[in-house]
Amino acid sequence: MVKKILLIGGGGYIGCVVAQFLLKKKYNVVCFDSFIYNNEKFLNKLNRYKNFKVIKSDIRNKKNILKAIKKSTDIVLLAALVGDPITKKYPIISKRINEDAIIDILKICKNCELDKVIFVSTCSNYGLLKSNKLADEKTKLSPLSLYAKSKVVVEKFLLNQKNKVTYKPVILRFATAFGLSPRMRFDLTVNEFVKEIYLKNKLIVYDSDTWRPYCHVNDFAKLIELVLNTDSKKISFEVFNAGGNRNNYRKKDIIDAISKFLPTHNVFFKSKGLDRRNYKVNFKKVEKKLNFKPDYSLELGIQEIIKYLKGKKPNYFEKNKNNLGNYIIRSYKELWKG
Repeated sequence: MVKKILLIGGGGYIGCVVAQFLLKKKYNVVCFDSFIYNNEKFLNKLNRYKNFKVIKSDIRNKKNILKAIKKSTDIVLLAALVGDPITKKYPIISKRINEDAIIDILKICKNCELDKVIFVSTCSNYGLLKSNKLADEKTKLSPLSLYAKSKVVVEKFLLNQKNKVTYKPVILRFATAFGLSPRMRFDLTVNEFVKEIYLKNKLIVYDSDTWRPYCHVNDFAKLIELVLNTDSKKISFEVFNAGGNRNNYRKKDIIDAISKFLPTHNVFFKSKGLDRRNYKVNFKKVEKKLNFKPDYSLELGIQEIIKYLKGKKPNYFEKNKNNLGNYIIRSYKELWKG
C-alpha cells in the first residue's frame, strides 16, 4: 500500500523540499498549511503531481485537522513559528501554535489509525554548552529561546504517551538548516552569510567561536523518508539528532568556507551578541540506527546558493525583502483569532 503522508506545515522552507522529495518517490502527499508568510506560490509547480493535495487551514482548526489525519497513514509535524526572532516578536501566538496546537494534534492522533508520527524538533534544545563535549540524545536539555522551549514541552508530552497510543512517534532534532528551497529563507546562518558576502553588504558576525551543527534541507527530506520506511519496532518513541558530525561548525569556519568561493572583505567580527547558543552535536545514533549520513557538505551548499544568487536580478532582494525569511507573518489579527 502506498503511504499517504500528511505534511503539517508542508508549505515552509523545509516542508516544500520534503513534499517535492516524497512526491518524486511516488508517495501520496497532502500539505496542510496556513501559509502565514504568503508562501502558497512556492507549491504551485507541485500541482502537476496527481498524488499531491493542498489544504489551506490553520492547524488550530481541529475539524480540518481531524479530517486530514483520518485520510493519512503517517504524519510529519513541521508546523511552527520557526526561529528565535519570530517567536520573540509574537510570544503569545508562538506558544499557541508551537506548543498548544501541536499537543492538541497529538491528542487527536491518539484516536486515529496511523503508523508513524514524526515530530520535528530542534538541536537548539541543547542551548548553551560550555565544554567541547558533543551533545547526544541523552544530554540535558537547556533551551534558551521560546521556540526551543516549546519544542521541549512537546517532546516531553510525546514521550509520555508510551503505552497510551497506537501510533509510533519519532522525534527528530534538526540541526540548523541550509540550502535551496522553493520557499527560500535568507535569515538562516549559512544562507544569510553567503547572501551578504555575495552582495558585498557589511556582515557583522557575533561570537565567531560558537559552535552549531548544520544540515542541508535535502538531507532532512532523505532522513524523513528513511524514518517512514524503517521498522517501527526499531525506532518508536526514539529521539534522533538529525544531521551529521562533519557539519559541526563554528561561525568563523563558515566564513572560511565561503572565502574559498567569494572575497570576504566585508566581514567583521564582534563579541557578545544576543544569540548565546553554543553546542556541538553527536549524530552517531542516527547513523547507526538508520544508516543516515548527509549527502551535502557545507561547501556544496555554499556553491549552490552562489549559483542561485547569480541567476537573480539586482532588485530581487528589494522586491522580496519581507518574503525571504521568517520576518513578517501574513495577518497578526487572523492568527490571534485562530
